[in-house]
Amino acid sequence: MVYSALLIQTTVSDLLFAKQLAQILVKEHLAACVHIAPQGLSLYQWENTLERNEELTLSIKTSQKAAKACMARVQALHPYEVPEIICLPIIDGLPDYLSWIEDQTREY
Repeated sequence: MVYSALLIQTTVSDLLFAKQLAQILVKEHLAACVHIAPQGLSLYQWENTLERNEELTLSIKTSQKAAKACMARVQALHPYEVPEIICLPIIDGLPDYLSWIEDQTREY
C-alpha cells in the first residue's frame, strides 16, 4: 500500500492556544495527531529587527488529501501575521501508523 502521510509544522507562543489549535485540527479530522513540544527559543529577523521568542512547536500528522485544508485552517486561526507553516513528507514508517493517519483524515 502507498501512504501519503505528511508532517505539518508550526510554532506558537502560547500553550493554551497550542492546545486549542491541536484540538480543533483533530476534531475536524484535519490531523490524526498533533504533538506539542516544549518551549524553545526562536531567533529570526522580522521587519529589520532580530527577534528572540519562546515558542512551542506543533507537529501535525496528516494525509496528503487533508494537508491543504489543514494548512489553511492553521493559517486562519493563527495569531501571527506570517506563521511558520511547513509541510514535510513522511517517506516511510510503521504501516499500521501510516494507515491510521489516513483513516483519521478520511473525510478529505
